[in-house]
Amino acid sequence: MSPSVPSSLLPPLLRLARANRVYSSAAEAHRHVAERAGHPRPHDPPRRLRRDVAVSTTRWAGWPVHVLTPRAGGARGAVVHVHGGGWVNEVVHHHFRFAAQVAAGARTTVLLPVHPLVPRGTAGAVVPAVADLVRSARDEHGPVCLSGDSAGGQIALSAALVLRDEHGVVLPRTVLVSPALDLSLANPGIDAVQPADPWLAREGTRVLVELWRGDLPVGDPRVSPLAGELGGLGPLTVFCGTRDILLPDARLLAERARAAGVDVELHEGRGLVHVYPLTPTPEGRAARAAAVARFREAVHAP
Repeated sequence: MSPSVPSSLLPPLLRLARANRVYSSAAEAHRHVAERAGHPRPHDPPRRLRRDVAVSTTRWAGWPVHVLTPRAGGARGAVVHVHGGGWVNEVVHHHFRFAAQVAAGARTTVLLPVHPLVPRGTAGAVVPAVADLVRSARDEHGPVCLSGDSAGGQIALSAALVLRDEHGVVLPRTVLVSPALDLSLANPGIDAVQPADPWLAREGTRVLVELWRGDLPVGDPRVSPLAGELGGLGPLTVFCGTRDILLPDARLLAERARAAGVDVELHEGRGLVHVYPLTPTPEGRAARAAAVARFREAVHAP
């Protein structure tokens, strides 16, 4: 099936806006890191969000954490969503909109942590902290799912591995939106997708990866979750478009996880771009509805 008109317009619009600038060259990536470090962006919730969702902000382990809950009550469990942005960009409006839809539609509490970004934040510190946040949320809310988009998808899956290996916690559902899975970017399938991807590219991404991995090797599962043992994880739902260089690794994740006995859904968006479930398109709306359904099933299961 061909993409909708709104989705078909996104690639040329992204190219026109030079959305790939930070990722397309090492110099641009270094410049962007320096600019963000010198002038951090705000992470406040939008002034206008859904009327049926309440938003508050608390602190956990020194991090701000935005908490979204359905105003009608009846919330059960929680979803911890780790935002994307190349480990260098702050949580923004489309993350809040996604979180609000999950809170209302799944009748659950959604936690949006504001974690440290590069060069201050590194995988060795942030991933275990996200795992600890999930454990804390389980104590308060009951069943907890993990979710993440792009760089946040890497953090989410890596945290799920830490939870399984170090705490004996298996999550009822992890939802990954265009996740970064192997930060070596060595998959040869990337070369075939790159000309169609208007957003991501290897050269600048490698600069961000070097900062993010800190003193960990790129093959450490806290950096590249695809390098970890996948058996024993809870169910996974993965979304990725075919115009996204992260797709070859998403396919590999599904293949390896299924071989290890993990329940995996891989939703490939034909002709769709990076993080398409967060876009204001028919395909984005359908993907968000599917994610909400999975969260609702997981947190309200008997």
